[in-house]
Amino acid sequence: MADSPGSGAAFPSQSPRTKKYSLTEEKIFYMNCRAAYLTVFKSSLENIISKDQLYLVLQHAGRNPSQKTINKYWTSQTAKLNFDDFCVILRKEKPTSKADLLKSFRQLDVNDDGSILHTDLYKFLTKRGEKMTREEVNAIINLPDVNADGKFDYIKFCKLYMTTNEQCLKTILGKLEVDSKLKCQQFGSHIEGTLERDPSPVPKPSPRVIRKTNQEMFSNKGGSRSPLLSSTRNFKTSVSLTITMSANSNQNPKLTEPNLIEDWQCVQSKGCFFLEEDGKIISHQYRMHIPEKSMVYLTIKPLKLSQVEGKPSPWLSVDTALYILVENESQANLQPLCFTELQNREVFGWTGELGPGIYWLIPSTTGCRLKKERKPVPEEALLVYRDETGKLFLTKEFRSALSDIFEVIDLDGNGLLSLEEYNFFELRASGEKCDEDAWAVCRENFDTKKNELTRQGFMELNMMEASDQGGDPRDLWVILHSMGYNKALELTEACPFVINIHAEKCKPRIKAVCMEACNGQLEKTICKYVLTNGSAKSMDGYENIIIYTYKHDSWITSVIENKLDNKLIIHVNNELSKNCVNNKGLNTYVVEVAPKSTMVCQHVMPLNERQEWIYHFLSSIKWT
Repeated sequence: MADSPGSGAAFPSQSPRTKKYSLTEEKIFYMNCRAAYLTVFKSSLENIISKDQLYLVLQHAGRNPSQKTINKYWTSQTAKLNFDDFCVILRKEKPTSKADLLKSFRQLDVNDDGSILHTDLYKFLTKRGEKMTREEVNAIINLPDVNADGKFDYIKFCKLYMTTNEQCLKTILGKLEVDSKLKCQQFGSHIEGTLERDPSPVPKPSPRVIRKTNQEMFSNKGGSRSPLLSSTRNFKTSVSLTITMSANSNQNPKLTEPNLIEDWQCVQSKGCFFLEEDGKIISHQYRMHIPEKSMVYLTIKPLKLSQVEGKPSPWLSVDTALYILVENESQANLQPLCFTELQNREVFGWTGELGPGIYWLIPSTTGCRLKKERKPVPEEALLVYRDETGKLFLTKEFRSALSDIFEVIDLDGNGLLSLEEYNFFELRASGEKCDEDAWAVCRENFDTKKNELTRQGFMELNMMEASDQGGDPRDLWVILHSMGYNKALELTEACPFVINIHAEKCKPRIKAVCMEACNGQLEKTICKYVLTNGSAKSMDGYENIIIYTYKHDSWITSVIENKLDNKLIIHVNNELSKNCVNNKGLNTYVVEVAPKSTMVCQHVMPLNERQEWIYHFLSSIKWT
């Protein structure tokens, strides 16, 4: 979970008698990230632009990434990764522990004496898994301290490996501590504050007071500086705004069904928001056909699945919305028409008249409540087990999760999976489609109906996967993780949803056509909507740099428009916001805005909808 905005933004006392406070795990994590990044790059505003650079900076951070790991984060679509992306990767790729290393090597220790024959080491490292070259293996067995008499002493090697990592970390942290310029540098979206604060913070002054007194605050060298002031002291241009939002109880819903809607014709389709490893969100996108001019009532809401008693269903609180675009002459020419702005509890909808034609429906979520899970799972759920005869079975919990997955990927809700529906699942789980021949084999071996896979057939398919791996659940976990499940079989990193379309005079049609990241066309659509319907505020002294703010009862969206011919680096600060959470998960961060372009800066929602929330937005440009 993200820290509550404003929780660390109090102004410290200017007294020199400040007390040391212990670094939190979060601060230590970012300090280590920064130190590692600066061993490879001169500035944290530089980007990682190649696989080699990614591999190198991960090594400096104490990781030993395989090629498979590198390929997971650097795909054919990747052009660059920034410091924030690097931090996300480090959260996912934990350092290898000494216990894990020893466990791996002990599998090859046939004599259980703490060593492995060089011949066995060659065979294992060059023939299995991610194969190494003979030259790479030679580099290991030629290490003088851990090899003798044709044997590799893996206990000594593990100790040497861990010691080397620790020494590297101490060295780069020491460099960061000594070099005051590096220590004070701003690193991507994370700004390190002073390590000394008064434990009892004083009330925060208003933004107006900050602007009037910042010079005086900076000149007082005896005390600590506020993170907010530290982050803006070198900026010449800024804009600040504050919006107070009342509690949203949803007692007076704005979305109401049209009269006699039970007589209208209705179609339905399901879909899902999936959270990627880099924090981006992808979802299904749809084409809708309206045969003739008609009133249309369109809604989207989170899909209710089977719920375990006593366990929360986090996806049910995720905000969902739907943008409607009209297709003019070609798929490439899509014009934003409207979006589901009206709300009744978790349902968002739109009512209006549509002419005959093809429309695109692009689902959207702010990302404020659909985020990477940080809390560790106490115990991994079992997926398979064997009875007393040794026969393999799927556990009840795993079968329940598979049943819910079936419910999500059965887009038309007919209780069967067509090849088209199954391929959306396959693309998500493995990145590859199932062709007609493979589907024919599937129909021959698993339960089907009308040439479509039944729920029982889907269970049989996963049972076969488990059997083929001899009960090893690793491949099954890959599928579960791709569908948003954690190790406790909780759906925490996905939000299934359902779309309902009612038309008064005709039978509408809807078809899922792709599954793409929630940017690109969606980003353009959101920007256009906010520019049209939001309020505008220019940067101080610069009419060509404009912040647009759209205010909804449930969220606020900020868009930046850069009319200049050069790229902008904009620093955003939300530290004075209250009862807010943003899609970045950070109080302070940096964004780049290309020349002559617009981009979504952030979405913000209340942490607690039943309480007032205050959005305080401060953005600044540092001219270099």
